[in-house]
Amino acid sequence: MKELASKTVADLVTENIKTAHIFKKYGIDFCCGGGISIEKACAKYNVDYDLLVTDLENVDKDNSKATNYNSWELDFLTDHIINVHHTYVEENIPLLLQYAERVAQVHGHHYTELLEIKELVKEVAGELSAHMKKEELILFPFIKKMVQAKKEGSALPEAHFGTVDNPIKMMETEHEDAGEVLRKIASLSSNYTPPQGACNTYRAFYAKLDEFEQDLHQHVHLENNILFPKSLQLEKELRNQ
Repeated sequence: MKELASKTVADLVTENIKTAHIFKKYGIDFCCGGGISIEKACAKYNVDYDLLVTDLENVDKDNSKATNYNSWELDFLTDHIINVHHTYVEENIPLLLQYAERVAQVHGHHYTELLEIKELVKEVAGELSAHMKKEELILFPFIKKMVQAKKEGSALPEAHFGTVDNPIKMMETEHEDAGEVLRKIASLSSNYTPPQGACNTYRAFYAKLDEFEQDLHQHVHLENNILFPKSLQLEKELRNQ
């Protein structure tokens, strides 16, 4: 228990992705807000420390092996993020937009929060689409170039953006912006709880929004807590060689 107390939320999720589900259960932000200790997180989110620690200590009791993303090469990790998380967002945004439009049209006169949720879905869809293109066309290719330079023992590749810290800071800000939009949606929808007697489309819309948020949390975690810090460290190594 003492060992857990000294670690941050982000540290634990980096070591074992399954702990993300525990933090999600207690409403603790493990991606953008993951840089605080377990004790501080409990105080911030009004969570019983002993209950949280018990769940964290039992997270591997099912003996299943968690994916150790922290051990992956950075070029492989960028490909995983694109192939799994970017693809998920691209495939699910059209569906979310259709659901949002349909449910707001049919039920928005009675459940007026649906009108605001529809606009927020449009906002986050536009933000994420632009965000992912910047990663795929600018940041991720540069990270791959750095990985290649290290393997070959060559110099740090030149970049028009100066240090890699510049695009990383922009991506982190955009992660926070997207996270804030989803927090608003979660609040407006009572954490994706449809009203009693809601139609199947209404229920499917909220279920998809919940799934979308969970995927984004893991997506942002992989970047903010693993890919970005390691990329900054790699750039530093290449500069000093």
